[in-house]
This record gives sequence, structure tokens and C-alpha cells, in this order.
Amino acid sequence: MAQLIDGWEVVIGLEIHTQLNTNTKIFSGSSTAFGADANTQASLLDLAMPGTLPVLNKEVVDKAIRFGLGVDAYIDQASVFARKNYFYPDLPKGYQISQMDNPIVGKGHIDIHLEDGTTKRIGITRAHLEEDAGKSLHEDFEGMTGIDLNRAGTPLLEIVSEPDMRSKEEAVAYVRAIHTLVRWLGISDGNMAEGSFRCDCNVSIRRPGDEFGTRCELKNINSFRFIEKAIEVEIERQIDVLESGGKIIQATRLFDPNKLETRSMRSKEEAQDYRYFPDPDLLPVLISDEQIATIKADMPELPAVRRERFVSNYQVTEYDARVLTLSRELADFFEETVKFAGNAKLAANWVMGEFSAALNKAGLEITQSPVSAQQLGGMIARIVDNTISGKIAKQVFGFMWDSEGQSADTIIEEKGLKQETDTGAIEAIIKEVLAANEKMVEEYKSGKEKAFNGLVGQVMKASRGKANPAQVNQLMKQLLG
Repeated sequence: MAQLIDGWEVVIGLEIHTQLNTNTKIFSGSSTAFGADANTQASLLDLAMPGTLPVLNKEVVDKAIRFGLGVDAYIDQASVFARKNYFYPDLPKGYQISQMDNPIVGKGHIDIHLEDGTTKRIGITRAHLEEDAGKSLHEDFEGMTGIDLNRAGTPLLEIVSEPDMRSKEEAVAYVRAIHTLVRWLGISDGNMAEGSFRCDCNVSIRRPGDEFGTRCELKNINSFRFIEKAIEVEIERQIDVLESGGKIIQATRLFDPNKLETRSMRSKEEAQDYRYFPDPDLLPVLISDEQIATIKADMPELPAVRRERFVSNYQVTEYDARVLTLSRELADFFEETVKFAGNAKLAANWVMGEFSAALNKAGLEITQSPVSAQQLGGMIARIVDNTISGKIAKQVFGFMWDSEGQSADTIIEEKGLKQETDTGAIEAIIKEVLAANEKMVEEYKSGKEKAFNGLVGQVMKASRGKANPAQVNQLMKQLLG
């Protein structure tokens, strides 16, 4: 059942532009490195100087095929590049080299997981290769616009979805799934802040059962939060227009996150307005069976397959499996941790909990973690064999995070953090606590269960957290009769 807003059904299709992480551009040998001084990475070809000829970067094609295999798509083994003609100040040629007919990646799909626990399949119409434009700079030039052509010619894969999404939540889930996949496959760094991953949102509304409404395209949105907010704002705008008797005009719109509004940028062109025609300087792209087979053999285990294996092999929940496969690096780290931990569920809890929280607090990527999977797994193994308690483990983890690669065993030994499991020693502490807390003992005996927890807390405090909690509970109940 589609989610309705004031009786209107929302229809959303997305176009995601992801920069492919090649060292050089799609048709020239210029560097694609981010952050260089303006216009220092633009060759004569990028500047569209007369007499220059584009040469296709084979790695770009390989990465497109890799994506196609990742979404179970049709791979077109014969395609051509076309010239998409339009004027834009940071497009020196006056046209963009793109693909119109026969894109390398045809129809495919990806499954998204929603917060209510359901899964929905979103169709992918196509994914085609094209070159990026340059960048217009407005902030540093009062009354003028600067042009930086470093980005011109950077390889893009434009991933076009079917209009299968019916809410802003589904749209964000889809974008997250594609973002995870392109990073998982190693074809893009997916850095949204640097513009490596951007989204155009096509939004329309209709009464249930009607034909599709007139869509508006929200251009170049580069954060998950802004995608959700932009769609929300545009839905509200379109409902207001239609319910006040107006008509939706098909247009490209910009989202202003400060004013929380979308505003028209230009009327939306149709394909014929771009006057596409095959680029005469580029040969057709022919992909052999052997090329596809080679790429397929090098494909990693995909996120969906890995999630299923985590549930099956490690008996973690489906939710845990989804969190642990948010990135390939995280999934790898978890599996390596399990090798040393001896308890997969406990390893999952630590990787998703204390470990991930420490990374977030320090602002570190998982590849920068000062604690290795072997170290974390070794510490978890000491919880499993009762050398330390879960509470002491947090202290050990803190020391390990701040140390120069020290193992949990070394820290436990040097800091004297080994758990007390001697029954006689624990019993002696309990008797002291009971003698010093007669009122709490009486409260427990009169039926107040909270008093028991208070007594256990006093024992743990007296043992400086070293007493085995399970033994404390068992012995306490025995001594209290």
C-alpha cells in the first residue's frame, strides 16, 4: 500500500552521478586528484582546443561493467558515445560526451531495506558513462564567476532508477544502498563532500491510480539529509500548487537548505533538445565475453550475499548483518575479529558498539583505527574465557585504544585487571557487604528485588569491578538464603 500525503501519492525516480576513481580522466591523461589549484589539471583536450582527440580510458569501462554485474544488469557489449549539446560556462566544448542509446549498463535492480523491516526492489533503468563538467565558483568573485576546469573530463557513471520510490524514506534508502555498493565494489570513493557522489531527484505527485504527474528535477544534492529534506519540501510545494488550482511546470530546480525551499533553475529540456548525435572522434565500445568474465571473476562477495552468510554462519540477527555490511571495510573487520574472539555475537556487539563509537568520536575511518581486529578479538576472547568481565573489558579497550599496539593480555597483566573468580575470595567480600548493609538485606528479605541489585553493586564496587558477576549473583542468593 503506497504511503499517501493528504491524499496524494508521491512518485520518485533518482539519477545518481558517481565519479569513478580512476587516476586519469575519461578521455585524457590529466589527473583526477581532488584539491589541486584551480585549472592546474586541465589538458588541451579538456579545454577543447582544436586538433585534440579524445581517447577512451579502458579502466572506466571496466568499472562500469563491474557496477552492472553488482546490480544484476544487462551489459551491452556494443555501445557508442554521443555528443550532448548545450551551453554551460564550465563546459568548454559546448557539448558533453555522454551515452544516449545503448548504454553499457542496461536494466538491473537493487534491494533496499526499510525501517519497518520490509525489503523493496528498486529497478535500475540504465547506467551510462559520461564526462563531468568543470566547476563555477561564485563565492570568491564579487559580481563575477570564476571557472575551475580541473573537474572537466572526470569520469562519471550516471545511474538512473525507475520511478519506483513512493516516499522520501525509500529514496534515501536507495541512495544509501547505491552509495554502499559503489564503495564496496571499489569503483568510487563516494565522497559526497567532494562531489564524488551527487543525486538529482525527480519528484512528482498524483492521485492514486492516476497517470504520473509532471515531474520536477532537484539538481545536484550531495548529502543524505539534504536529499530527504529537498524531496519533502518539493512534495509540499507541488501539493500547494495543485490544491490552489495551479499547474506543475516541468523544470530543473535547486534546493536551498538555508531557506528550506526549491527554486526554478531552468525549464527541463527533453532529450531532443540536446541534439544528441554519435561522437565522430570516438570508436564504438566493443566489450568481449572474456573482458566480462575477467571482471566477474574479480568481483567481491556482494553486500546482500554477505548479509545472508553472516546470519547463517554467525547466527547474528538480520539487523546486525545489515549494520555490519554498511561498508566492505567494516564487514572485513568483523570477520577478522571473529577469528580471534571465539564468539561471533559478542564480536558483533563490540564492533557495532564500543568500537564504532570510538571511531566516530575520534573522527577516524576504520582503516585508521589504532585497535586492530586481532587486538579486539583477543580482548573479546578474554571475556569469553572469564579472564575479564564485560565491564572490565571497557577499561581494557580504552587502554588498548590509547596504547602503542599493546595486546589485551599485556594490558590485563600490567594493570592488574584480571577478573576475580576465586569463590572463597568473592564470598568473603559478599559477607562484608551484607554485614555493612543490614537495612538493604532486610528490604530484600521483605520482597524488594531492587535491594538485591543494590547489594550486588556494592560487592562489585568493593572488588573494584573484578569479581565475576555471575558468581556474585549465585553466591549472594545462597548467602541470603
